[in-house]
Amino acid sequence: MRILYLHQYFVTPAEPGGTRSYQMARRWSADHEVMMITTDRDASNTFRGWRQRDVDGIKVHSCSVPYSNHMSYRERIRAFGSFATRAGQYAASLGGDVVFATSTPLTIAIPGAIASRRLGVPMVFEIRDLWPEMPIAVGALRSRPLIRAARALERFAYRNSSRIVALSPDMAKSVIASGYPRECVRVVPNSADNAEFESAQRGTGAVFSALPQLLDRPFIAYCGTLGELNGVDYLVELAAESLRLGDPLGFLIVGDGKDKSRVEARARELGVLGTNLWLHGPIPKRDVMSVFATAVACCSLFRDIPEMWANSANKFFDSLAAGKPAIINYGGWQADLIGEESCGLVLPPGKPAQAAALLRDFVRDPARLAACAANAKRVALSRFDRDQLSRDLLAVLQDAVSTHARQ
Repeated sequence: MRILYLHQYFVTPAEPGGTRSYQMARRWSADHEVMMITTDRDASNTFRGWRQRDVDGIKVHSCSVPYSNHMSYRERIRAFGSFATRAGQYAASLGGDVVFATSTPLTIAIPGAIASRRLGVPMVFEIRDLWPEMPIAVGALRSRPLIRAARALERFAYRNSSRIVALSPDMAKSVIASGYPRECVRVVPNSADNAEFESAQRGTGAVFSALPQLLDRPFIAYCGTLGELNGVDYLVELAAESLRLGDPLGFLIVGDGKDKSRVEARARELGVLGTNLWLHGPIPKRDVMSVFATAVACCSLFRDIPEMWANSANKFFDSLAAGKPAIINYGGWQADLIGEESCGLVLPPGKPAQAAALLRDFVRDPARLAACAANAKRVALSRFDRDQLSRDLLAVLQDAVSTHARQ
């Protein structure tokens, strides 16, 4: 097959960010032609055309659309719209047998549908977050016209998709509740890069060069975005309570985002910055592997908003792949999985004192810690292995193509 893969924010392991699209496309490119349509987010790049390059067998086509988590919601929407207006016609000019468009943002459905219609091929749409429910819940979309427009875009995306891939069971339920045919929805969650994590080196990379003191104590790691939705200040409050309890546990926050300055200011205010909590800038995925290999456990965090519970966070699956207990502070399917498989710990949101006590007892129990770590790796291999899930996802594309041919 010739696969037109549209992902506005494609990254490789050499860059910070989630690598799902890279990992899937790299595997498919061994037997299929994969054309990745994406952006160059570097604001200093003023080139207005499209660039082409080969990335591990993936034919990557990119145009310049600056973007960062520091942007306001209005600026982000403009970036989404800019890519949507440029990508559809260009993707159609490349040709292909199937269009695979992955959100976020939801606007990726526009160029996907344009290319699909012009080429007369099916579009498979992948949902990575509950859009537009999530931006509505957090207040990013407030006005009635914007909410109506978002709902209309959601209907447009579904109406133009022959199959929908959801990254979690809860996302799939939302799609089906909208009226989309149940038989055309597939769940292919985020995946565990088991092979890559097997070779992760403990205590190597930029983080430990800058913060060697981390090698002398057990610590909890958070590697990801410091955005408003993530609520990483929860970890700061947790560090303060841990310090009050006299617990030697450390906390490491790695990443960047709009909320970073506020998180750092709060850490200074509570006296934990440089004491039992450290911050480091964003790092490539290969260095994330080293951090996770060294940490005693790894965490995924969100603000206490039920719409966030459907997420399929990369951090959660990286923790499993590293064979480390997954620590989260939200409910939903991942919390259920932790309970069923005993592969981590669910902390109460908004209750740092209670959470610190639970975490202290968890880390102080070597047998429980070791059992959770072993269970995490078992689950990563048996339920979320990237090789298997890449085959599952490819089968959805092939099914869409064969069904379209019969019709």
